[in-house]
Amino acid sequence: MAKRFGEHISLGDVIQDFIETNRLQRGLDKVSVEEAWHNVMGTAISKYTTGILLKEATLHVKLSSSVLREELSYGKEKIIKMVNEELGKDLIEKLVLR
Repeated sequence: MAKRFGEHISLGDVIQDFIETNRLQRGLDKVSVEEAWHNVMGTAISKYTTGILLKEATLHVKLSSSVLREELSYGKEKIIKMVNEELGKDLIEKLVLR
């Protein structure tokens, strides 16, 4: 992203270039997914969430309540859609509840 003297570039472009150059997007996505899960699911479900892991396009969520896990399993597609909307991109294709 070498620019000539006198050309102006935005800070957003510099940050995006830095992320791409250092291959940091995957790590940022992992952090964003955890935040999106808590925003979408709210505090009631978040307090039963003990672990969130993003592997490839699969979101693994560990829950401390088997009853909640069973209830959420009926709406996996809707949860995937809501989390992807919160992220602003289709990052999650599959949801695994443990």
